[in-house]
Amino acid sequence: MKKTTALFVDGSNLYAGQYQLFGPKKYLDFKRLIKFIEKNLKTTFNHIYFYASYSPKISKPKQKEKAYLKNEALFYRNVKSTKNLTFFKGYRSKTSGKEKEVDVKLAVDVVDLAYKNKFEKLFLCSGDADFMHAIKVAQGLKKEINILALENRIPHRFSYSYPIYLVCFQKAQRIRKKNKRKIKEIIVKNKEELLEEC
Repeated sequence: MKKTTALFVDGSNLYAGQYQLFGPKKYLDFKRLIKFIEKNLKTTFNHIYFYASYSPKISKPKQKEKAYLKNEALFYRNVKSTKNLTFFKGYRSKTSGKEKEVDVKLAVDVVDLAYKNKFEKLFLCSGDADFMHAIKVAQGLKKEINILALENRIPHRFSYSYPIYLVCFQKAQRIRKKNKRKIKEIIVKNKEELLEEC
C-alpha cells in the first residue's frame, strides 16, 4: 500500500521566490508545477495545504505596484483551482504590513495532522527554516520528511537533516560539498511550459 503524502506550502515564500525569478509579466502555473514535481519524484500529493496572505492594497498604487498586485492575484487564483488543495488565507498588519497567522498556522497544522496520522510522508515547500521544530515533531512521530524549494530559496539549514529537492529554472546551483548528498536538483528544461502570462 502506498504511503499517504501531504504537501505543506509556505505560499508567500513560494510566491516571492517565483516573482523574483520571473518578474511581473509571468507567474508560475502552480497546477503544472505540482504535476511536474510529482512526475519527477514519482509521487502523488494526496493533499496540499497552502498558506499565504495577499499584499495590502494601496490607495493610489503606481504602475509597478499595480503589476505586482495583478501578478499576485493571478498566481493565487491559479493555486486555488488546484485539486485536493486547502488554501489558508492569513492577513497583513495594518501598521507594519507584515504577514500574520500564516507561519504559525502551517506549523500547527504540521504537528496536528501528524498526531492525527493524516499522512505518512510529508513534503514542506519553503525556503524558511522557521518550521524546523514542527518538522522535528512530525519526524518524531515516524513521518518521512522531505523539503521542496525553488532555486533562489535554498533552505540550507534543513539540508543537514532532510533531503531537499530544488526546482531549478536557470542552471545548476553551486551546492556546498557537504550538502550535495542531501540536495537533489529537479531541472526544468523548458520553463515556459510552467509559466503563464499576466
